[in-house]
Amino acid sequence: MKVLLINGSPHANGCTYTALCEVEKELNKSDIETEIIHVGNKDIRGCIACGNCRKNGKCVFDDMVNEVAPKFTECDGIVVGSPVYYASANGNLISFMDRLFYSNACDKNMKVGAAVVSARRGGCSSTFDELNKYFTIAGMPVASSQYWNSVHGNTPEEVLKDEEGLQVMRTLGKNMAFLVKSIALGKEKYGLPEKEAKVATNFIR
Repeated sequence: MKVLLINGSPHANGCTYTALCEVEKELNKSDIETEIIHVGNKDIRGCIACGNCRKNGKCVFDDMVNEVAPKFTECDGIVVGSPVYYASANGNLISFMDRLFYSNACDKNMKVGAAVVSARRGGCSSTFDELNKYFTIAGMPVASSQYWNSVHGNTPEEVLKDEEGLQVMRTLGKNMAFLVKSIALGKEKYGLPEKEAKVATNFIR
C-alpha cells in the first residue's frame, strides 16, 4: 500500500514539508510506503478547459501533472500540503490539483485523501476547506485527526516547537494508515459500493 504526499510549498524543506514528514513517519511505522513529491516550485499552468485529456487520456500540457498522474492512479491515498497564501492554497498547487483530478480519469473512489496546511498565524481553516473539496467530489474518504490539520510557524524550527500541531500530524498519519488498511480489507471482503449511472442536472434548462 502506498500514499503520495504532495508538497505544495515553493520551499522544498520548509514548514509544509516539516508537517508532511511528521505524517510520513507514522505512515511508515504502519508499513505504508510513501513518496513526497515537490510541486510548489514548478511551472504549472492552470486548466484551459480544452478537453484534450478526454481524447488523449492525459493533459495537453506535458508537465508535472502528467508525471504524477500514473502514481496517483496506483496509490491508495494522497496527502496534499500547502502553505497559506491570502487565506488560500498556493496557486501552483491549485493549478496542479485542478488538472490532476480533471485530466486523470482513474477511479478515485475509496482512495483516502487528507490535507495539511501551514501558516505563520491565520488562514489555515479556509485553506484546509479548499483542499478537502478535491477529495469529497471524487468519492474519496477523508482522513481526519484530533483537530484541523494545521501547523503554525514562520520557519521549520518554529513548526517543530508547535507541539499540538505536530501531534495533529502524527494522529493524522496513524488514522490514515488505519483507514487505508481498513478499506483494503473491505474491498477484499465486500468489494466496492455499487455505483449508479451518473446524473448531471443543470440549474438552468
